[in-house]
Amino acid sequence: MVDPDPFRIVPFRVVFVCTGNICRSPMAEVVFRALAVRAGVGERVVSTSAGTGDWHVGERADHRTIAALERRGYDGSAHRAKQFTVTAFHDNDLVIALDRTHERILRHWAQAEDHRDRISLLTSFDPGAAVPDVPDPYYADDRAFDDVLGMIESASRALFRQLEPAIRPPRSAI
Repeated sequence: MVDPDPFRIVPFRVVFVCTGNICRSPMAEVVFRALAVRAGVGERVVSTSAGTGDWHVGERADHRTIAALERRGYDGSAHRAKQFTVTAFHDNDLVIALDRTHERILRHWAQAEDHRDRISLLTSFDPGAAVPDVPDPYYADDRAFDDVLGMIESASRALFRQLEPAIRPPRSAI
């Protein structure tokens, strides 16, 4: 079938995955979307998030997640938790795990090699990352949420810098 609009922008789609989709992955979703908007390529990027479990499906992000985001100038109020499904491999160009447990789960769920090739660990993009896993702040205090958000911001900036040349339209299209 021929695309009726050959000039239609097909956005790059990335999904961030953590355990319950109320702390880490919503932070990454919001931060990455903000980076794309600030760079002027917001219409060329779709950033979403999901959890490996279904405990919080339909719920807002944890109030401490929303507060940490607000303290840094982000808006996470529209987030509603959802569970990652195998169809998300088809719907996304990149599947970003927030820790190695999520990465292992996603690799187990991947049904094809091209699905496994889409999976990466968020911190793998950040050469300054001190640890491979973004820790879960759920059972910690507000400061932990701020610390985790800082890790996510750093790794998301590194990821965005790597992807931006492919996302940005060619000069002839500007």
